[in-house]
Amino acid sequence: MIKDHLQADSAIKQEQDSDFSKMIDASLSRRRLLQGGATAMGLFLAANPMAQAIAASSHPESKLLGFRKIPTSTADTFVVPEGYIARPMISWGDPILSGAPAFNENGSQPSSAQAGQFGDNTDGMSFFPLSDDRALLAVNNEYTNYTLLFDHKGKALTADDVKKAQAAHGVSVFEIKRTDIGWEYIKDSSYNRRITANTEMMLTGPAAGHDLFKTSADRSGKKVLGTFNNCANGETPWGTYLTCEENFNGYFAKPEGEQDPHQKRYGIKSDSKYQWHQFDSRFDVSKEPNEPNRHGWVVEIDPMDPTSTPLKRTALGRFKHENAAVTVADNGHVVVYLGDDERGEHIYKFVSKNKYNASDKAGNRNLLEEGTLFVARFNAKEGEVKGTGEWIELTYGKNSLTRENGFNSQAEVMIFAREAATVVGATTMDRPEWVAVHPETKTVCCTLTNNKHRGRKDNQPVGGPNPRAANNYGQIVRWKESNGDNTSSTFKWDLFLVAGNPTVHKDFYAGSANITDENMFNSPDGLGFDQAGRLWIMTDGKYSNEGDFAGMGNNQVLVADPNTGEVRRFATGPIACELTGLTFSPDQRTVFIGVQHPGEKDQPSHFPAGGNRKPRSTIMVVQRKDGGIIGT
Repeated sequence: MIKDHLQADSAIKQEQDSDFSKMIDASLSRRRLLQGGATAMGLFLAANPMAQAIAASSHPESKLLGFRKIPTSTADTFVVPEGYIARPMISWGDPILSGAPAFNENGSQPSSAQAGQFGDNTDGMSFFPLSDDRALLAVNNEYTNYTLLFDHKGKALTADDVKKAQAAHGVSVFEIKRTDIGWEYIKDSSYNRRITANTEMMLTGPAAGHDLFKTSADRSGKKVLGTFNNCANGETPWGTYLTCEENFNGYFAKPEGEQDPHQKRYGIKSDSKYQWHQFDSRFDVSKEPNEPNRHGWVVEIDPMDPTSTPLKRTALGRFKHENAAVTVADNGHVVVYLGDDERGEHIYKFVSKNKYNASDKAGNRNLLEEGTLFVARFNAKEGEVKGTGEWIELTYGKNSLTRENGFNSQAEVMIFAREAATVVGATTMDRPEWVAVHPETKTVCCTLTNNKHRGRKDNQPVGGPNPRAANNYGQIVRWKESNGDNTSSTFKWDLFLVAGNPTVHKDFYAGSANITDENMFNSPDGLGFDQAGRLWIMTDGKYSNEGDFAGMGNNQVLVADPNTGEVRRFATGPIACELTGLTFSPDQRTVFIGVQHPGEKDQPSHFPAGGNRKPRSTIMVVQRKDGGIIGT
């Protein structure tokens, strides 16, 4: 049965058009285009209802999407299509280390309890098989909500409270097993591990040992404690997990003196909502000015060895990493696509110096140690939402990355990669979030989730892949590297979709033609392809269900056919949550989806337990009732 389904999916993939120019033209023909003179924004995607109906009727029925679409929801539950079943597998506070206590709702548990429990606010995750019926999940725990974490709701912090918060962050690795009711986690597996804000790690690559890494606790500039605000993820062909440090700046404070230009660019402020600096001096930038430089990296973890030391890979640059999408180019070099999730920041690509060798697992472990980092420049004619692009090398001594422009070494180019991207003229983007690479065509997609500043700041002009001012809804940009070579220096791009609300707007803000009143959403965030090439889209947007967001309901998971452009809603989450952290079992019969921060900002959620129970971040296991392939 599995073989039959996979062969059918393979046949579908073989029908895909490999000519990206044709794909762009076909995509644009599906979009409502209006040369606009009403504003200075240039090209619009018109939301004329008749044009939308014509575009929709011209779409062939998707051969990839076999499930029945679901409506929006404002309920405090997790909804999946008819014929599917979803159940919680693990929630924040569940014990995963031997001897750890069960979760206690009252918020009075000490840091020692949280250190052995599943971390809070699940985000990116990856599935690592051990056998047909056993596997490891590596899961990011991005941040925590003090009103839920503490009995005092964060209003009377102690030193142990800060340790507890630090223990709720990082990464959880734990074993799971297949049972009669689906996948369950194993509490006392020897593989289980918590990696927190206090776990010892090593800095590697071109910046390791630099003076800008040295602190009073580490004169070597190579040893660093912890990882936190881990957003999304990646996984390597050699079986390691990549966790990405995003909004690390929010944990630091500089209460004395002004921020220097580097600190301002990375968002260091005089205070921090987490207040770690009051009890842990390494988060006080006035005392430890170099400590923030040691965060904002991609961290490589060996999930199979709970005693291994995580490695911060400085060759991949320092910024607010969203995820790390890994592919092996046809020439054998490893390519990692990276987004910097902040308004007006950039999209990057790392190309390894050495080549992947499937028979040399030990050698592959060093492939992220050396390589070249590039940043994207998107080019387009005025009024067009397609064009060409180029990857600009971020190497000291090239492209104006010199002492005259503030860089004294390759290490400084990596430590201050954002500033290097500005110097070389990279395109400012609408918050680049997850990047995904198609398993067959190697086409790349990136969610640009939103940007309220677009068109309002001089360095964020409207146009190209960011065609709307005050962008509340977001879009997905896609590109194909020249000659199908992921190490190429040039590419062609277009917009796969532009999110919007056609029930509220009749202009560009209605979205592209593949967005209708039956599948509309805002703020695409998580992104991933399954083995058959379906594009899975997860949202982290406004759930007010009012105004610009009327009719959109709670955050959701959608699935798109890259060939036809069709988009269907697959799942909706509980009140005030984000849906994130997508990973599949190898047989494609189970998908794991994270429910992050249900009930944030004191919204009335009690997910997943119901009643009057405290809301808890949770990983959901989704399967078909007949055991079939997800999405078919």
